[in-house]
This record gives sequence, C-alpha cells and structure tokens, in this order.
Amino acid sequence: MLACMTKPSPVLERLRVEHAEALLVFERENRAYFSRTIPDRGDAYFAEFAAQLQARLAEQEAGTCHFHVVVDQDGELIGRVNLVDVEDGCAELGYRIGERAAGRGVATAAVGDVCRLAAAEYGLSALTAMTTLDNPASRTVLEHNGFTAVGDIHIDGRPGLRYRRPLDGIRA
Repeated sequence: MLACMTKPSPVLERLRVEHAEALLVFERENRAYFSRTIPDRGDAYFAEFAAQLQARLAEQEAGTCHFHVVVDQDGELIGRVNLVDVEDGCAELGYRIGERAAGRGVATAAVGDVCRLAAAEYGLSALTAMTTLDNPASRTVLEHNGFTAVGDIHIDGRPGLRYRRPLDGIRA
C-alpha cells in the first residue's frame, strides 16, 4: 500500500527586512492580477519600496501593525497577511495571495493562522476586514474563518462588505 504524500502547508512568517527582495518581486509579479479585484498600490509604492518597507517595520516595532508573509514549502513568498491599525484590542485584516498559489486554500489557511496569532500572541479580541462584492473568493475566505458581514461599504467606488470576527475562544 502506498502512503499518501502531502506537501507541508505554507507558513506565516512575521515580516522582516530579509523579506525585502522577495516581497518586491512578489508585488511586481502579481500587480496586474491583484488590480483586478483590489485597488492598485500605484507606481509610488514600487518606486519608494525600500522606504515603505522601513516604515512598515517601524509600525510593527511600535505594535500598531503586524505584517506577515506567506511562504511555501520551497521557501517562495506566495502571499501576505497583515493586521493594521491595532487599537483597543482590534485590528483590520488584509491579505493577498499570488496568482500561482490562488485557489488552493492558501488564503483560508493563512487567515486562520493569523486569527490564532492575533488572539494568542498579539492579545487582540476582534478583527475587521472588507472586500468588494465582485471578489467572491475573498468573501469565502472570510466566511470560512468565522467573519460575519456587518455592513455595506464602498471601496474605490465599488460596492463591498465590512466584516467582523470576534477572537474569543480561538485556540493557538
């Protein structure tokens, strides 16, 4: 009988300066893909990437944000999951998974991992998130991770939903 071999799941790593080159490559390679469903970062993001990264790392050091990269079993950066605007036990969740890794459950797993980190390591009690109505994959990721739609919003003129996820009862 043959044993079923499965590849290890992608892992979440806290953003470090050592991720800079891979992160820039990831963002450039996926720019057109991301802009189909979320607002484009704009040319300034890429032109000022080093300064932007330093600013994000400073925010992380101050505890106002928690940035993560998603790395596959080969060590390739395939996504990001971020918690921003940490205040009063709550933060806003944002995530993006590269086109080559999309549709394989990576986003669902990474968001689940960051929910556990948010509760256990960062001491947060709730997360919020938002997505446009024309991004059903993102809505599915949120709903599979216990987020509930709590209101209508507009993101860059596109209709969307705001979500909330209490973190009580989450196990590490």
